[in-house]
Order: sequence, then structure tokens, then C-alpha cells
Amino acid sequence: MRLDGLVGVVTGAGRGLGRGCALALADAGAEVVLVSRTQAELDRLAGEIRGRGGKARTLVCDVLDAGQVGERIGGLARIDVLVNNAGMNIPEPFVDVTEDHLDRILNLNVRAAFVVAQAAARRMIAGGRGGSIIQMSSQMGHVGAPNRTVYCMTKHAIEGLTKAMAVELAQHKVRVNAIGPTFILTPLTRPFFESKAFSDYALANISLGRLGEVEDVMGAIVFLASPAAALITGASLTIDGGWTAH
Repeated sequence: MRLDGLVGVVTGAGRGLGRGCALALADAGAEVVLVSRTQAELDRLAGEIRGRGGKARTLVCDVLDAGQVGERIGGLARIDVLVNNAGMNIPEPFVDVTEDHLDRILNLNVRAAFVVAQAAARRMIAGGRGGSIIQMSSQMGHVGAPNRTVYCMTKHAIEGLTKAMAVELAQHKVRVNAIGPTFILTPLTRPFFESKAFSDYALANISLGRLGEVEDVMGAIVFLASPAAALITGASLTIDGGWTAH
């Protein structure tokens, strides 16, 4: 499960799950291209990776801008691994979802994810070495939940995209898989769990009885990126403590 000599790209790398995924790839030996809109966050993470003996480059890119994605991500000399991580959620009742919120979530979670995956796949095909694309889905790509109708819709879309890409890109030795984490404690999600009602709801549905940590996702990223998963494509690996087993 080593990634020495490979180049991995991580979108939304500046914080949370993206940061953890980038650290995981770098610790496994990959040179990591860190992608987000915020140079300062990327610089901090790149410094941390280099301090651990890893290799990292920064790439400021707004994944909502297809032109930037094509020029900056599509313009990289080599991509062996993509962690297609950038995403968002605005929890609210279905009947209260505004057109603005609907468009914002769809544009980032589906349209931008598609455009980034397409740019990376083109580079992998051109390189002739194959590759591994890992889509950041969610347990909500397999189930429904209150106050998450748009998010669930987008993550179900990512699951379908993953399967279709896997079938089409197999001829180029490009593997495409998804991971589906449960609620992961990050600086952005931690405030949600200050609500006892929400925390109780989440824990009641996680069979293992605890919330996820970023470290729980890191091993799955390295596995799916590595030769250890050489015959795995079109799969969805849930990291959900048993949520979707109910």
C-alpha cells in the first residue's frame, strides 16, 4: 500500500477531510498537489507535509470555474491519483430549500466534481499509466435523512457517476471508486454536535457508537489509491460505523 513515485491531487485540501486525505497520500509516499481557493491554507498544509518528510505542491483553483479546472488541474504534467473531495452542505428542511441553496450545492457537489474528474481522467488517459480516482461520497449517498434532501441527492449522483466512469474508463486502466463516510469530526462539523438532539440522532444510527475521525478515512484513501486495490473499480466503500447496515 505504498504510493512512492505517484502524483496525487486532492481538491478541498486546505481543511477537514481534504487535509487528512492529503496527509495520508503524502505519508504513503506520493507527491501531493494540494488544491483549494485559499493559498494560506495550502501553504500551511504543504509545510506540514514537508516537515513530515513528504512532498507537496500547492495549486490555487476554484473548482466551480471549469476554465480554471481545465487549465490548472488539466494542465498538470502527471496525475496518478485524484481525491475528488471538494463539497458542501446546507442542512435545512426540504420545503425551505431556496433556489440559491439548491444551485450552490448542486454546482459544487455534482457539476464541479464532474468537471474535476473529467480533467483528471483526461490527464491519466494521456499519460498512459492508468490511475485511481476516488470520489468523496457519503453514507448519505446510500440512504435518506431529514434536512439533507439536496445533499443526499448530490451524493447519490456521485455514486452513479462513479459506477459509470468505472465502466467507461476501465479500458484505460483508470479505476474509479467512492468512499462514503459517516459524520466526521472536523472544525467545520464540530459545532453541529454541540446540539444534544443532533448528536443523539447521529450516535443512535452509528452501530459502533462513535462519530468518525479524519484518521478513520485516511486508510481507505491510501488503500483505494494503491496497487492493493488493483482489481477494485466501481465500488463504494462506506466508512460509516454501520449506519447503512440498518
